[in-house]
Amino acid sequence: MAKVSAKYEVMVVFSMKNGEEAMKALVEKFKERIERHAEAVEVNEDWGKRKLAYPIEDETEGYYVIYTFESKPDYPAELTRRLNITDGILRSLVTVL
Repeated sequence: MAKVSAKYEVMVVFSMKNGEEAMKALVEKFKERIERHAEAVEVNEDWGKRKLAYPIEDETEGYYVIYTFESKPDYPAELTRRLNITDGILRSLVTVL
């Protein structure tokens, strides 16, 4: 039998090159976008600004945020697609909890 919903976690590394206000706007934008398609959304951990292990797109620092949510199994693929095409996001990873 197929799963109706599952708990997911997504870690996102936001770029700091456009400034802190632009980055915070992206954090809120994705929180609102996840809330529209999922339930029990929360910004589980806000790790803040950290040094990257290696430069990504000539940047040495990123802003780390972890979201947790519960949704149908098809939404994480759409979320991954949106994260990959959005400027201002260096890396992201969606996992099942």
